[in-house]
Amino acid sequence: MESYTQLLQLLVAGLTTGSIYAIVAVGFNIIFKSTDAINFAQGEWVMMGGMIAATAYATGMMPLWACCVAAVVLVALIGGLSERLVIRPLRSPAALLVTLLTIGLAIFSKSLVMVGLGKTPMGYPAFSGDSPVSVAGMQIMPQSFWVIGLALAFMALMHWFFEYTLMGKSLRATAVDRDAAALAGIDVRRTIMLAFVLAAMAGGVAGVIITPLTLTSYDHGTMLGFKGFSAAMLGGLGSLQGAMLGGLLLGLFEALGAGVVSSQFKDAVSFILLLLVLFFRPQGLLGKAEINKV
Repeated sequence: MESYTQLLQLLVAGLTTGSIYAIVAVGFNIIFKSTDAINFAQGEWVMMGGMIAATAYATGMMPLWACCVAAVVLVALIGGLSERLVIRPLRSPAALLVTLLTIGLAIFSKSLVMVGLGKTPMGYPAFSGDSPVSVAGMQIMPQSFWVIGLALAFMALMHWFFEYTLMGKSLRATAVDRDAAALAGIDVRRTIMLAFVLAAMAGGVAGVIITPLTLTSYDHGTMLGFKGFSAAMLGGLGSLQGAMLGGLLLGLFEALGAGVVSSQFKDAVSFILLLLVLFFRPQGLLGKAEINKV
């Protein structure tokens, strides 16, 4: 019975971290579908969400929920500003060039946070208390329920946006064929900016909900970005459903690897899964050779 309870505890921990990876993977997919580029600044946007919320909460000027909302909005604005100042001026926005520029954005974002907000790890209380809840013999932190619930809500919101709103359909059309979308009257530049805003918003959401569990600092974004990218590749780069599946699977594999083998094995799981996917199924579990749908 004790082993069974420990296994369930690991599964809950895996679903919690996997939900974060899934949200980060959505950010990668949104940028990839609009530009064919990999956004290596995605992890830094996650870090910025947590750091901004923690800094705002430390001032004591706003309640916690307002700090988190403000952080998500501010990170989304930073994403749009990044596209406007760095990506849009390109005469020929080739995918490789955009990818390289996002590496520069990541370095700049990390340096900006380090100078502006400091190097000290920061955090804030859980959304509904720090006392663990007993469920079927397991001790679960209330923040885990918030993480999983908000991740599911965010995924549902993104699905609704892409499937049922005019802006979402415009972004999907731009992803399929940019020139044809422009001929149809779609403002391609505006949709690409929207993609950066949505991707940054995804990073901000992931950052504010994971910070009460792990704290955050200026150098935490790189690893979160890599794991989100691994989740996107595992599920299928460009697939919204694949991001969810890949993130949850990666979180579960990490938790089981840390609990069954060793905690030192946890981070290696992402590298191993990424290599296996690249070798045996580069399109991912739910991806196709050419993906035409977000």
